[in-house]
Amino acid sequence: DSVPAAEAEINLAEIAFLNRWFGGHGITRSLLREHVADTDEFTVLDIGAASGDFARAIQRTFPRARVTSLDLRPRNLSLAPPPRLAADAFALPFPTRAFDFVHCSLFLHHFTDAEVIELLAAMRTTARRAVTLQDLERHPLAYQFLPLTRPLFRWSPLVLHDGMISVAAAFTAPELHSLARRAGLRAPRVRRHFPYFRLSLSAAV
Repeated sequence: DSVPAAEAEINLAEIAFLNRWFGGHGITRSLLREHVADTDEFTVLDIGAASGDFARAIQRTFPRARVTSLDLRPRNLSLAPPPRLAADAFALPFPTRAFDFVHCSLFLHHFTDAEVIELLAAMRTTARRAVTLQDLERHPLAYQFLPLTRPLFRWSPLVLHDGMISVAAAFTAPELHSLARRAGLRAPRVRRHFPYFRLSLSAAV
């Protein structure tokens, strides 16, 4: 968030690349397909949306979906498709049950456990149908993925640094499940996605 605009743009592009080719978009589509058909009309709030790559991925598969991208930094949202909104995830400017689904990706690991519980509780009250999310799995192999693949993909120094810190700050499946239950999510389902070392969570509300 604090780096120069040119570096931020490269970082956001690399994150979108990782989401597209290393499980992120496919996992989210699968989570939504547990609740909707490809032709259904529904709304999604994507929290911490950054460049809006998840909005584009969702709408490619679900053309009648309306995805609102929310991020704290207006600069990050400049590439996101509309509707988009710069706002604080800890003070969501929406009434209860405002969206069918509330989603976030690679977002929760930036916060303390208490803050994660607060965020999940807010997501629960804003969703009509379900909360869906994914994040990194804390695992030694995941920690080494970016350094080992840097010669092939030429990752930028920023994504290399941020990625390793993010894995170290991420979750195990039992940890994420416990946080979801403490946030009041009903019967949260946490799954591991190998070989991507991502965790997903889906919980009806």
